[in-house]
Amino acid sequence: MKKKIVQYFNRFLVWCKTHKFTYRHPRFWISCVAFAFLVWFYFCLPKPLFSVPYSTVLQDRNGVLLSARIAADNQWRFPLNDSVPHKFKVALRYFEDEYFYRHPGINPVSMARALRQNVKHKRTISGGSTLSMQVIRLSRYNPSRSMLSKFYEMLLALRLELRYSKDEIMNLYAAHAPFGGNVVGLDAASWRYYNRPPNMLSWGEMATLAVLPNAPALVFPGKNHELLLKKRNRLIDKLQVKGVIDHATAELAKMEDLPGKPQELPQFAHHLLVKAQKEGFDGQRIHSTLDYTLQKSVQAIAQKYGSYYAENLIQNCAVLVLDTQTGAVLVYVGNITLRNKQSNQFVDNVVSLRSSGSILKPFLHAAMLSEGAILPHSLLSDIPTRIGGYAPKNFEKNFLGVVPANQALALSLNIPAVRLLQEYGVDKFQQLLKKTGFSSITKPADHYGLSLILGGAEVSLWETTSAYASMARSLASFNNGSYQSSDYRPAHYIYGTKIPSGEKTESAPLDAGALYSTFSAMLELKRPWGELGWEHFSSRYKIAWKTGTSFGFRDAWAVGTTPRYTVGVWVGNSTGEGRPALTGISYAAPVMFEVFKQLQSGAWFEPPQNDMTTIAVCSESGFRAGKYCTAVQQQVPKMGVRAKECPFHRAVFLDSTRQYRVTGACYAPANMVIAPWFVLSPTQEFFYKQHNPNYKPLPPYMEGCQAPKEQVLDIIDPDNNTAIFIPRSEKEDEENKIIFSAVHRNPKAMLFWHIDNEFIGSTQSPHTIEVAPPPGKHTVIVMDENGNSVQRWFRILENKGK
Repeated sequence: MKKKIVQYFNRFLVWCKTHKFTYRHPRFWISCVAFAFLVWFYFCLPKPLFSVPYSTVLQDRNGVLLSARIAADNQWRFPLNDSVPHKFKVALRYFEDEYFYRHPGINPVSMARALRQNVKHKRTISGGSTLSMQVIRLSRYNPSRSMLSKFYEMLLALRLELRYSKDEIMNLYAAHAPFGGNVVGLDAASWRYYNRPPNMLSWGEMATLAVLPNAPALVFPGKNHELLLKKRNRLIDKLQVKGVIDHATAELAKMEDLPGKPQELPQFAHHLLVKAQKEGFDGQRIHSTLDYTLQKSVQAIAQKYGSYYAENLIQNCAVLVLDTQTGAVLVYVGNITLRNKQSNQFVDNVVSLRSSGSILKPFLHAAMLSEGAILPHSLLSDIPTRIGGYAPKNFEKNFLGVVPANQALALSLNIPAVRLLQEYGVDKFQQLLKKTGFSSITKPADHYGLSLILGGAEVSLWETTSAYASMARSLASFNNGSYQSSDYRPAHYIYGTKIPSGEKTESAPLDAGALYSTFSAMLELKRPWGELGWEHFSSRYKIAWKTGTSFGFRDAWAVGTTPRYTVGVWVGNSTGEGRPALTGISYAAPVMFEVFKQLQSGAWFEPPQNDMTTIAVCSESGFRAGKYCTAVQQQVPKMGVRAKECPFHRAVFLDSTRQYRVTGACYAPANMVIAPWFVLSPTQEFFYKQHNPNYKPLPPYMEGCQAPKEQVLDIIDPDNNTAIFIPRSEKEDEENKIIFSAVHRNPKAMLFWHIDNEFIGSTQSPHTIEVAPPPGKHTVIVMDENGNSVQRWFRILENKGK
């Protein structure tokens, strides 16, 4: 600005020199004064014109008000809108400044009339101010009235007209005019007095608001009812006389009631409003991607279930709904409000970090499919497992022996998931999670260990729902032929209405075929037992969904996705307090299904044919078929061709009756029958046959046949290279012991136990024994009557407690 002033001044000196004006010439000083006035006039208006704080306003995708927060000066003052409703323009102009569109900011006729009236009545009857002058007065915070002040406002009004258009000036007035109390601006007044936006107001309502700024303290709604009514009706009559409205409209407008006390503003997605303020949107009008109707409906659902769950002292719930195709956030419920309860309702549980429980299992399942490490129905071990000092347990505290991979995911079994993670690698899985959008898992992989898959990391509902939506979007875009690596963008968006381009990556972290198989497995999850009518809902729409429960029953998760929508739900206590039976299936899943009932989920994903292949699969084990398998043709992810052959089927030599196994040393080879047999390890078999009565164990050897050395027994506990801690007994004269267990294919077999080559006892089914080894490294050996044996190395940790 200083450079411009110097530039203009130099031009002025050149002009004076050209016209031979000297310092002693009167015209020189007159010209200087004129130049100074022009410079002042040019820069007299501040930028911005109004330096006031504004309310933060959150709107949905269609401009509907969702929530608002009062300005820093405790005024309800909404930011400038794009336009002013036609009714308000007309009503205001005929009440305040009928010739607004004809004068340059000052109306000499009005000024003369006001002067004549004031002199005649010897008091201020009319100010003669135009709307432009009133805008100037508002920008100067209503200074004291005087002739000098009025003259100054006239000059600024002229300058205002040169900088802004008439509609812009009208907009400035509508946004900053006082409407009584702490209500400033048309938008705030419309919501506070009529609980709806200005463009939905009637002529009677708009006329009321048009007369309020003239004397807001005098005619504040709820007080001086008769005075306000007279002012409004006079304006309505004038609108009729001017031909703006007809007689019927005028009479109906005058019959409308005046507003009472200010009403509460809508409070939908309040936590998103606070989040936006923290992200730099304070004092702005935020155009979000939320859907008002859906937000209102889902918020009511969350409130309903939250009130019911509060009986079990479970007081908080959060829901997030995304448009799968675009990533746009449609619903944002950060928490619920419980009356007369200290429920930490202001905590935003959409972005708060919580233990993930089992909610990350689908990502590991899809990753293993993407690499061909498993096939959709490959059998996984579900047996007692101890890896180092970590011994995961299934939620139901049982073991299935072996279970198909898709069922392991559908049943959310912990042990198969941990064993898969051990095979895949914790560090590798952590990097995959980062690619899918989990930014909170930042600590070294050793910090999480294998517990990463069972809730060892903290994630937010914000990122979890986004990651599920990203998987679905990647699969959907692959199917419609528009797939690009950027379609797997982990980020969703909520501000603005344009779809973000996303950062392109070298490749999608998970194959489309693997995602399709994973989602197909997630269709088979058990629905919540207490949710009435879910069977009917399930028959209408397919949903790939997963639940999760954190250790100590502190967090309940449920996330479901379809080609159109992705819904994420968290239920628990913001304080982290656990509650009995707080599980994802019982508490979060019913909310999720209720939300999906409000959505039209549409068709299911099409199989990504170009990312899948057909191979021969073992019908019983789910692995790639070997020569002893009964093979079926099955469509699997494209990397399924790398899957290993079935490790469970082998050839068994039987006698002619097929009742006994035989060897060439005791039976004529010509009479042998070679049969394929499904064979599990002793531990797998022990648990598997408890749930599968049709399982056929290996036949015994025929009497007289020497059985070859084979794996007929196994140690369940301890696992190899296990570190074991024995708690100290509360009684000084007692010694705590640990229990070792083993299994044998022959239920009548006797087993002999040795620790460090010292015999400690024998067992018959069940094969369990109590031991109390001293701290240090040890070896346990278990042997049967035929000399078959198995051994494990383990270490007892020193108990330093008193």
